[in-house]
Amino acid sequence: MTIREYGLIGYPLSHSFSQKYFTEKFHREGINDAVFHAFSIPTIDYLPHLIEEHPKLKGFAVTIPYKREVMQFLDSQTTAVEDMHACNCVCIRHGKLHGYNTDVIGFEKSFIRYLQPHHTRALILGTGGASSAVAFVLDQLHIDYRYVSRQRDADRHILSYSDIDANMLSLYTVIINCTPLGTYPKVEDAPEIPYHLLTDKHYLFDLVYNPAKTKFLELGEQQGAAIQNGYDMLILQAEENWKLWNEAGDL
Repeated sequence: MTIREYGLIGYPLSHSFSQKYFTEKFHREGINDAVFHAFSIPTIDYLPHLIEEHPKLKGFAVTIPYKREVMQFLDSQTTAVEDMHACNCVCIRHGKLHGYNTDVIGFEKSFIRYLQPHHTRALILGTGGASSAVAFVLDQLHIDYRYVSRQRDADRHILSYSDIDANMLSLYTVIINCTPLGTYPKVEDAPEIPYHLLTDKHYLFDLVYNPAKTKFLELGEQQGAAIQNGYDMLILQAEENWKLWNEAGDL
């Protein structure tokens, strides 16, 4: 029996659920010819060596901090990946690397569950690869958004956390955390926003899934805001990855 290999690249991977999820999935569904590895690589430059060392590797997921950096190694990519310049899923076919972004599917399906008609503007906290997928979905949903980062960048229209005031929060009622702040074990960390100004009109979405309720979500919930963590998004994108890894053909 030929064993198919799959995996996840990132650094560090102590917070990742993928290996456990796929190992349990293979056991539950009786998939005996597949294994899933967590590849914690300190630099993206190691990727070609990793692929060479694992000739049975059929595909891999990509997480922090390589969703942008991995693109230099792709032989082809979807239009969405090209537009957002971020890839979280790679299929290996005939030695070629094909890039996809399944964060888009996972985020949209999870996000829209609590979306209300008055949720027309959003603040995206963080500017990494995951934030690009979020922005892509917001564009599709016709929701206006602004990026927020530690440093203001007027040229790129990026706000700083100090720019978030009562007037802004009265307009931007959706806040999406795309930073790792609050991830276990640093569960007391949270983005520095004025939580006391939040109301029951706000919707807070956190891409972090461990813990299930981050400080960011907890403080929002205390103000009556709707909250959603990133667990369902992860499940949805993982299943989409599996589907892509098992499809034949090109993009």
